[in-house]
Amino acid sequence: MIDQSDRIQPLPGSSVTDVRGLRVGHFTDARRPTGCTVILAEEGAVAGVDVRGAAPGTRETDLLEPGNLVEQVHAVLLSGGSAFGLDAAGGVVRWLEERGIGLMVGPARVPIVPAAILFDLLVGDPRVRPDAQAGYAACEAAHAHAPAQGSVGAGAGATVGKLFGVERAMKGGIGSASLRVGAVTVGAIVAVNAVGDVVDPESGRVLAGARTPDGLAPLRTADAMLRGQWPAASAPVASPGAATTIGLVATDAVLDKAQARKLAQLAHDGLARSIDPVHTLYDGDTIFALATGATGVRADPTVLGVAAACVTAAAVLRGIVNASGIDLPGLRLPSARELGWIDARIASIHSTGTGP
Repeated sequence: MIDQSDRIQPLPGSSVTDVRGLRVGHFTDARRPTGCTVILAEEGAVAGVDVRGAAPGTRETDLLEPGNLVEQVHAVLLSGGSAFGLDAAGGVVRWLEERGIGLMVGPARVPIVPAAILFDLLVGDPRVRPDAQAGYAACEAAHAHAPAQGSVGAGAGATVGKLFGVERAMKGGIGSASLRVGAVTVGAIVAVNAVGDVVDPESGRVLAGARTPDGLAPLRTADAMLRGQWPAASAPVASPGAATTIGLVATDAVLDKAQARKLAQLAHDGLARSIDPVHTLYDGDTIFALATGATGVRADPTVLGVAAACVTAAAVLRGIVNASGIDLPGLRLPSARELGWIDARIASIHSTGTGP
């Protein structure tokens, strides 16, 4: 048997803020499980995006196409609240404008803030969702040390394994990881709210997802589907946009827009390793890429892409490992830790703590 114990993996405690030039802030709404997360690049960063899910909710993604004029963005927002949560980007724009950060267009500086949302309206009062003030508060909370992970920010209301009904789902969350690759760093932050299950890429074991009717064991969503099992058409989750995993991969290497888009594309490989099924009709899976260029190093884009997939998969697992279960009237969403689905190996690599 081949010993794979020396495989390169992100170190415990690593995060996207290890990428020079980035800060991260969360806002978590106390009224119900929802929130938003901002990744600030105040000096500007070259950006790309790749949307794989069939039901996305996004803002300012067209300008990231390599043939379009704008070269840099100043922040990226990840938010709960479905389409309503896109309002939170307005607060990020206001915060940046107050500090004179943005693209000079005639007499004004215009902050460029792409955003993506996930659907968490099944968890608590759907009338409560992130707004412009929430986005502003996330910016106020931003810092350069490792962000909290689990049931915070955009991951506060995230759930996984919803294809067979939210009552058999589990708690999702937000996670982050990074790797050093030569002279540069590649990091990721991902809010995990998938229709599918989260699986350990090493063993294929389900870490969180749809549960059997007694609620105690993994159903294995993909296997159940292939056996011909399917939820009732009337189930709330069986409609486009009722899930979605969103995130960002970043590097302090120098990239152009086309290379940044390729980095986002390769990061989706990390989702495919850790979520099954992924990129479904019910998900709006979206990954942004940022290149701050803070090191001045032009690294090989293929090597960066390999690292991007690695840290994205790790960020997914960290969102699950650090999530906390929630109790709502008529709805209990357990975490993977509560059910004992996290083994010692996974915990030692990916436990980073939760909190605001």
